[in-house]
Amino acid sequence: MVNLIWLFMLLAGVAAGIVTGRADEVTAAVFSASSEAVKITIEIIGILGLWLGLLKLAEASGLVKSLARLTAPLARWLFPDIPKDHPAFSSIVMNLGANLLGLGNAATPFGLKAMEQLQSLNPQKDTATFSMITFLALNTACITLIPATVLALRVQAGSRSPTETVIATIFASCCGCVFAVFLDRFCRRKFSGKI
Repeated sequence: MVNLIWLFMLLAGVAAGIVTGRADEVTAAVFSASSEAVKITIEIIGILGLWLGLLKLAEASGLVKSLARLTAPLARWLFPDIPKDHPAFSSIVMNLGANLLGLGNAATPFGLKAMEQLQSLNPQKDTATFSMITFLALNTACITLIPATVLALRVQAGSRSPTETVIATIFASCCGCVFAVFLDRFCRRKFSGKI
């Protein structure tokens, strides 16, 4: 559906440019925006590479397993139907850690791995478990402490104060995460009769 909306907007813009006699401006804008998109993408690869490298070091050093043990009480409450010491906990911690750092692209592989591991515990393969739903809610509305990708884009765009959005990001993501957990608990209680 979103693709159709984008396609409609694109075609409407091109049509408006042709009707108003500004087709040459539309063409120039397309090439300019394409060039700028490639430039920004290449420039933020270094920053994303740094954070991805740090995440890999944390995983290889055992820091992730330590964090998983440290957050075990919260994880047990959020995911009561996952067996203790299941590998899904490590994948969930890595995913949420990447999201905490604002690295949505880095979080995706860990999220896919966590869902795969959660699916291995699922007795009904065509229906999501409560743990899968909880994880999806947390992944979508995770607290972001360091919006690294946004900061990188703001720096590349020449912002004079690229960090001015950090406090607002932390506040908004905390509100979203608390609401997601509350709604998850409410729905779990309503549809299963247990927490």
